[in-house]
Amino acid sequence: MFETTVAGSLPKPSWLAEPEVLWAAWRPADDDILEEAKLDATALCILAQEEAGIDIVSDGEQSRQHFVHGFLAAIDGLDFDNRKRIGIRDDRYEADCPRVIGPVSRKQSVHAAYAKHARAQTDRKLKFTLPGPMTIVDTIADEHYGDRATLAMEFARLLNDEARELEALGVDVIQFDEPAYNVYMSAVAGWGIDSLERAIEGLSCTTAIHICYGYGIQANIDWKGALGDEWRQYEETFPVLAASNIDQVSLECINSHVPMSLIGLLDGKDILVGAIDVATNRIETPDQVADVIREALKHAPAERIFPSTNCGMVPLSRDVTYAKLRALAAGAAIMRAEI
Repeated sequence: MFETTVAGSLPKPSWLAEPEVLWAAWRPADDDILEEAKLDATALCILAQEEAGIDIVSDGEQSRQHFVHGFLAAIDGLDFDNRKRIGIRDDRYEADCPRVIGPVSRKQSVHAAYAKHARAQTDRKLKFTLPGPMTIVDTIADEHYGDRATLAMEFARLLNDEARELEALGVDVIQFDEPAYNVYMSAVAGWGIDSLERAIEGLSCTTAIHICYGYGIQANIDWKGALGDEWRQYEETFPVLAASNIDQVSLECINSHVPMSLIGLLDGKDILVGAIDVATNRIETPDQVADVIREALKHAPAERIFPSTNCGMVPLSRDVTYAKLRALAAGAAIMRAEI
């Protein structure tokens, strides 16, 4: 009951990448040294989660610079050398994105070596994150397919192949990150959910989708400030997800304006309740975490609640991050004793 986990990225050691920077460049210049450094960072990240008391650990995305591009870097049909600056998340901000210049294909697993290494580091349940097909489509410049729905289904096929290999390596939870679900709500009920269903097709491990309002960067902070006193985007997407085959839904709760009552729309799904704010260095107390869980309990049974973080934590320092994770674990412990 109240198994704790993380939603996404965790900070990298300073010898791997510049700390507290999103999508920082790798510091080791030698490819062999870089690969060894990624594996070492993964092992340290898992150990730190265990020491913090996290029940379902992850690789912390230590081998990836970017949660989307880290997967796409090994996909054929993309041009990373001549990127195009485009507006993403409905033009909330601009990013230099790879171009789709031909049919996309995957010759071999992208993350298998890192997942296998992560699995060998722990006896706890292991989560691995992948970008969702809708968010991939929104984070690339398509110059080949000319249709978002078609492109999403192509990537869903590649993601499914990857997910099946990760499952075979012993990954317990595969999470698809879909921040685009809070932006293109009208498309979620169509090609958004269709591509997600294709991505999880045939999987027997636990499957999850992470929907949030993004990292604590200024563009996202400004956008949140324009959403009003209640953030009700989930109201449109949750009924669609409730009717889907996904097992878990991860959402942003603490310090957000999301009405907690909306999780009642996720009948039958496990709910990853974001009880750690990733947009501040302030460290939550265990009692504050417990309060978030108590509020969630008003709308979902205890066996379906998994305390988590609001989003990825790579922009934070490692000291702050793991102090927050210790608070997450302690808050869950309070609630286990209380229930």
